[in-house]
Amino acid sequence: MSLGWAIFLIILALIGGLAAGFFLARRYMIKYFEENPPIDKNMIRTMMLSMGQKPSERKINQMVNQMKSQSKKNDK
Repeated sequence: MSLGWAIFLIILALIGGLAAGFFLARRYMIKYFEENPPIDKNMIRTMMLSMGQKPSERKINQMVNQMKSQSKKNDK
């Protein structure tokens, strides 16, 4: 009977470790992307220049704020 308990506890620990690892990694990635958004002002400026637009600081800030509000809206 002890072999059965050992196998049960090993499987239970494996499942628990996988679940805990998944949720910890998910929380870390959400926090990372909130602190370091994948697109910043320099990338927006470069994108607008490549499209032939002359980016003003006002336009760039407007786009950054729109992206932040969109990401907050998606989180809810």
